[in-house]
Amino acid sequence: MQLKRWESPRRQGRNDKGRGGSARKRQLKKQRQMLRQQLKEGNKLNNNKNYSKGEEKNLPSFFIEFVSKIDQFLKI
Repeated sequence: MQLKRWESPRRQGRNDKGRGGSARKRQLKKQRQMLRQQLKEGNKLNNNKNYSKGEEKNLPSFFIEFVSKIDQFLKI
């Protein structure tokens, strides 16, 4: 069917109604936002834990020996 020059094309999805009002849309948007935020916070905590664990493992051997000698010296 051809459109007349004064007509405009119909909007897509104009009959898509039911359980999708603007309030519901806002709820879903907020829910997704909160989930994203929780995931980011969880990742930050995991990264900090992994970083601190990795720090202990990556100490150079000469530094460990140095600290142990200082401990022995302080005990005397």
